[in-house]
This record gives sequence, C-alpha cells and structure tokens, in this order.
Amino acid sequence: MIGKECVAVSALVVTAFSGNVLAADAAGTELEEVMVTSSRIDRPLSTIPNTVTVISSVELAQQLAIHNDISTVLGNLIPSYSPSRQKMTNAGESLRGRKPLYMIDGIPQSSPLREGGRDGHIIDSAVLSRVEVLHGANAIHGLGASGGIINLITKRPSEKFEQNVRVDSTFQTEDVGESADYGVTYSLSNRFGNADVLASLSYRESGISYDANGDVIGSDNTQGDTMDSRTLNAFLKTGYDWDDQRIELMLNRYDIEGNNDWISVPGSVANGVPSSAVKGYIAGEGARNRVTNLALTYTNEVFLGQNLKAQLFSQDLEATYGAEATPLDTFQDPAYGPNLIDQSQNNSEKQGLKVTLSKRDVAGVPVTLVYGFDVLIDETWQELIQTGRSWVPKSRYENYAPFLQLDYTGIDRLTVTGGVRYEKAKLEVDDFTTLASAGSRFVRGGEPDFSETLHNIGATYRLTDAWRVFANRAEAFSMPDVGRVLRGINVPNQSVESFLDLKPVLTRNAEVGLEFKNAILDAQVAYFRSNSDLGQRLQRGNDGIYTVQREKTEIDGFEFRTSWRATDADTFGVRYAQTEGRFDSNADGRVDSDLGGANIAPDRVNVSWDRAWTPSITSRLQVNHLLDRDFENRAGVTINEFDGYTTVDLSADLAAFGGTFTAAVQNLTNEDYFTYYSQTSPIDVRYFKGIGRTFRVLYQVGF
Repeated sequence: MIGKECVAVSALVVTAFSGNVLAADAAGTELEEVMVTSSRIDRPLSTIPNTVTVISSVELAQQLAIHNDISTVLGNLIPSYSPSRQKMTNAGESLRGRKPLYMIDGIPQSSPLREGGRDGHIIDSAVLSRVEVLHGANAIHGLGASGGIINLITKRPSEKFEQNVRVDSTFQTEDVGESADYGVTYSLSNRFGNADVLASLSYRESGISYDANGDVIGSDNTQGDTMDSRTLNAFLKTGYDWDDQRIELMLNRYDIEGNNDWISVPGSVANGVPSSAVKGYIAGEGARNRVTNLALTYTNEVFLGQNLKAQLFSQDLEATYGAEATPLDTFQDPAYGPNLIDQSQNNSEKQGLKVTLSKRDVAGVPVTLVYGFDVLIDETWQELIQTGRSWVPKSRYENYAPFLQLDYTGIDRLTVTGGVRYEKAKLEVDDFTTLASAGSRFVRGGEPDFSETLHNIGATYRLTDAWRVFANRAEAFSMPDVGRVLRGINVPNQSVESFLDLKPVLTRNAEVGLEFKNAILDAQVAYFRSNSDLGQRLQRGNDGIYTVQREKTEIDGFEFRTSWRATDADTFGVRYAQTEGRFDSNADGRVDSDLGGANIAPDRVNVSWDRAWTPSITSRLQVNHLLDRDFENRAGVTINEFDGYTTVDLSADLAAFGGTFTAAVQNLTNEDYFTYYSQTSPIDVRYFKGIGRTFRVLYQVGF
C-alpha cells in the first residue's frame, strides 16, 4: 500500500548513506545502549530484530521542557504514534495503527477489559528516567501489545545524598492569569550502606488554553481535560542489596482531577466553528484519573547458575468521567425521571506476577535461554456513580502464560532469536442487565475461556561494522474492549458464553529493516505489515459513545529515522512514518475500506536541530508536519478528510548557579489548526482547536 512517498524517502536514505559519512572515525563509537523491554533481559540494541526507540533522559528532558504531555512526546519522537488529543483522554491514539501496551517498569497499565483511554496519564513525567518503545505487535510482556509496548522507566536511587528541586510555569499572552500553569517537584535520594531510597513529590495546577486566534479551547468536561486541573504525584523507590541479590519496592500514586470551573460550549462541524468554553459550574465530580502502582522486585544473578527476576505487582485505577452539561441519551432511565445527569467511572484492579530466568551459553553452546511465566488477574467494572447503576458488570479476567525464548549467536555477525508463549485465559462475568437506553436486556453470565500459542522469530545480521539488516515475525494476543461490547448488547437472549464479539484478537506482525550507524550518522528504515482476522475497530455513534466493530483489519507502513552529527556542536534529525490501514466492511473476507483517524495515525515527518552554542548553552528547534489524508469507503467515496498542519517548537537551556534554566515556546509560529482527532472524528461538542503559541520557563537544581 505504500506509495510514492516511500520511494522518495528511500532514495533520500540511500543518498545519505552513500555520502562522506562513510569516512567517519569508528573510534568515536560510544558504548552501545541496551534495552530490557524487547526480551525482558538487558540486550544491546544491535542484537534486537525489531524497530525500537529508546527515549533517553536527555531527550525526555528536552521534550518535557516544552510540554508535560507524554503523548505529545511520543508523537514528536515516534511519527507512527498518533498525534496527541491534548486532553486527559488518549482514546484513539495508536502506535502503528493499533493500541500499544503501556507499562511502568514492566508493570502493565492498560486495561484490557474496559479500555477507557486514560493510560497516557498514569504517572508524573518528573519521575521518569527514560522511555523504551518496542514497535509492532508482540507478546513479550503478555496481553494487549497489538501495536507495540511503551515502557515508562522510573528513576533509580543515587549512590550519594542528592536533593533536586524543579519549578516551572507555562502561560499564553492572551491571558497570563487564566492560562498560567504552575508545577513544582522535590526529590530526595541517598544510599545507606546496602540500602538506597528515592522519594519524590510533584504538584501541578493547570490553567485554561487558547488557540492561535486567542479563543478559549473547548473543555472536554466528560472524557477529561488536562486544562483547569490539579495533579499530585507521590513516588517512592527503595531497595536493599546483598551478595548478588537485590530486593526493591516501588510505589507511585498519581492523581489528576478537573476543577469543573469551565463549561464546554459546542462548536459546529458543518460551519467550521470550534468548540469553546465559558466559566461556570458543573454539578457532580470533575473528570479524574487516580492510579496507584505497587511493585516488589527480587533479582538474583546466581540463582542455580541463572539470572532470576521476579516481580509481584498491583495496580488500582479509578477513571472518573465528568458529567455533561446537558443530559446524555445513553444514561436516561424512566425510573429516574426525565433529563437525568449522570457520570461514569471505570474501575480496574490488577494483581500479577512476572518471573523471568535467563542463562547465557547453555551447555557451552552460544545460546541464551530466557524463560518464565506471567500471571495476571484483572477485575474491571464501570458504574454510573450518581445513581449507583452498573453500566459494565464486574468482569474478572485470569491469564496464565509460560514462555520460552532462545537467542543463537554461533555464526559471526548473526543473531537469531525465536520463542513461544502459551496464553491461557478465562473471563468471568455474572448475569447482568443492560441500561434502559439499550433496552434493559438481560444477559446471562458465564466463564468463557481462551487459549492461544504465540510464536515469534527474528534475526539481525551485521553486514559491516556500520550496516545491519533485521527482520522478524511476531504475534500478539489481546482481548477486545469487553466493557464496550457487553454494555452495547441491545438484543434479547444473549449469553456471555456464546457471544461472538468476546473472542480475543490475534494480531500478526512482520517487518524488515536496514540500519546504518557510525560516529556521524545513525539511520534506520523499516517496513512493517500487520493483520487480524478478527480485529477491533472503534466506531462512534450519534450519541458520541464508541462501539467496537469486530472485523478483519490489515495495516502496513514505513518508518524512517536518522540523526546526523553535522559538527561537534550541531545534530540534525529526521523522522518519518507512513501508515495505511483497511478493514472488511461487509464481512466478505476482504479488506475494502480505510480505517479512520480513531484507529490510525496520519503520515508525518518530524525534523529537529540541536545545537550546543557554548558548554553552558544549548538549544533545540523541532518541526512537526502532519500530511493531508483522505478516508474512503469500499465504493471509493471519500467520507472524511484531514487537513494537515505544521507546528514548530523551540527550547533553550542555560546552565547557571548550579542548576539549569530553560525557556521554551510551543507552537512558535502560532499555527491555527483543528487537532487530528477533532478532524477525523468530528462531533460538535469535541471540535477542538490545537493549542496556540505557549511560553514555558523552568528551573531545576540539584544539591
């Protein structure tokens, strides 16, 4: 499906590779970076047969100096990730056209039974040290990674006593007071003999945002908004080392809640009028994300001649959705009278165990063995908190998965990896009755179970010290959005045991890539294809509520990235992604219609320039360009259009007084645009403009 743009960019790659960079001094090569997400043990990036992105602490700090939104960070550095909605919800944001699995230090955060679109706001970015992204469907960490894995790695305790204070403020000139965003973070870290500890506390008060025309951007009162909100994050990591062993405890409590001080004013899609907001009061609770993560990790480097890592974890998520200012048809029930105002809350409680053992050079053969098992128990339900009604019944999901992975390095310059994972899952749902708006349908509960054996195989070969090729094929196992499926049943005599839409999603992914790396140029190009015989596609109804359509889907795409160290002071970067996806709209076994914007990202190119002006002054200029896209049905008729746009960000750091001052401008050119999601899923109440020119100042000091 990839067209002329792919050919053009491929030609650019060949041209760049054939230039004078081949004369680079190999002696300048740094120690190779490693990644743990791809195989659950540390592996050099050059031995991983997948497209991976490691967002380092430096890159992460650069992006967070401009904005706090993790989704925006991902979009700026990973073009195949959907543009951020710039809201509390990240529903519709995808990686390679499918939903990624979010993790914190390997702990799954996504809720497979009721995907509420809140896993982009689960932890404060101030406690992150880096982000590891594994592109494409895989089952390395279990359920849900049909688009890939986004692993948020938290900071580790320091070796000596350290304190750190960070203060920042964001504002727009339209109204400095109303737009003001204030944040402060304090952290303390130290080692006491064999023990260490890191504690951090962050608080943020966010104001309202304005578009490029100086108008207030619409507030998403129901799905949730980061505007007009308060955020509190408490983080603790402590550990104890002895011999070759370590035990570590991590606790994070994240709470973001809307203030309910602004009321959304619907726009008009037909007339091109954006949504807005006015000051006022909304009854009920503000939209909120309250997440508690707890993990206990034990490692032993000499366990029966192997390396052992065992992680016991829990996650408790409460995702509250705000009340609409006007009654929502879905929530109406004659028993409560006319014009009922209600609001829903997703609840998800997870407990799990991840055990990984590894051994290198098994029986003297150049083979690394990685094996273990995972256990996940997830209880999820969705309730209407003003009336105490159940919208999605409590569902209990139990998943048990042993796995085995082998890496063979017996042939010079070649690494071959392959593995198998067996997924055994059971879903328990009691009898329930749907809402009155769905016909008050009684649904008989049940305990459907599923099992699937998933395979992966890949190889990477170093053609020369600078050139590498890689290829892989992998499968992923995930559940459809069970909550959306169950709550939408509107016909009689249905049973959970036999309901077709509850069948799991099996996604198959294949890719091939070429990489070049020396002291001056680092570049990679990859082509991927994924398909699901029974996938899931989000489709919005007239009431704004999405339903899950189970259809065959096929997605393919092209990714390119390069970083060129032009001088000792200047580094230029280019990232490009083109993705196309289609689904089977008439159940004839052939894909025939384009996937919409709620399911797939636009084609995009990101360009950046980093410069060190002096040892104490650095800057970054980045351009993010989204290309136009048309969406066609099976008859070839365009049913939706996306008008692309370009944003420019600028930031500069000054090292002074023992700390670092940062000044940044988001949307430097004050581009006027409707967000990607608003254009591709148009609805009057959520027809949002993007954020206009925004200024940010930050100071951080360690002592």
